[in-house]
Amino acid sequence: LVVGCGNSGMEVCLDLCNHNARPSLVVRDTVHVLPREMLGKSTFGLSMLLLKWLPIRLVDRLLLVASRLLLGNTSQLGLVRPKLGPLELKNLSGKTPVLDVGTLAKIRTGDIQVCPAIKRLKRHGVVVFVDGRTENFDAIVLATGYK
Repeated sequence: LVVGCGNSGMEVCLDLCNHNARPSLVVRDTVHVLPREMLGKSTFGLSMLLLKWLPIRLVDRLLLVASRLLLGNTSQLGLVRPKLGPLELKNLSGKTPVLDVGTLAKIRTGDIQVCPAIKRLKRHGVVVFVDGRTENFDAIVLATGYK
């Protein structure tokens, strides 16, 4: 079980999956997932280029439209987008958008399961989720941010 769906948590899940593990990912909050590249350029680089000429809200809208076209509706996978755009959210809260490197494809195929927030941890890897479901895990990885 990987707790945290930022860049680190998503990549840890992907690595586990690529090494024959069956990881689950705890998603307790909204998250912007963007493709790593758009139009042959890094999403970050393209964003910085657009911000030189366009207001942040317009760049956010362009990023979200492109993401929807390239990645589809992530909320169907349990990854609901915040109300604020990815760059505006980063400026206001420091919350960085996730750049997908293949994790979404593994979530779509069911190789990575998305779980809700954790209500309680019990002994021996037993986890109780906020939806009342209980599951047992071999290991729990905390990918819960920089602080």
